[in-house]
Amino acid sequence: MPNIQSAKKRMRQNIKVRAQNRMKKSSIRTCEKKIRKFTLENNVEKATEALKTYFSLVDKASKTNLLHKNTAGRKKSRLSALIKKSSSTSVPTTAVNPE
Repeated sequence: MPNIQSAKKRMRQNIKVRAQNRMKKSSIRTCEKKIRKFTLENNVEKATEALKTYFSLVDKASKTNLLHKNTAGRKKSRLSALIKKSSSTSVPTTAVNPE
């Protein structure tokens, strides 16, 4: 336990900030899981809507140094690619018979 008053205050602040950071990271992980679930179900519309929310959460976390900017970019890129891949496989391709 700190004895100096400023150290006590800093400890109180750290507890609050840690709780906020954990909540933000948890919401990012939850949103990522939703997107992955939607892509497995081939529900591209819901996945795209959830991706917008995910981008917002990740950008805010990156802005406040909760996530490194390269980590944020990597996460966004990988989920975008996943949705793009699932949307291309979910559309059935029909071969046109020239006969």
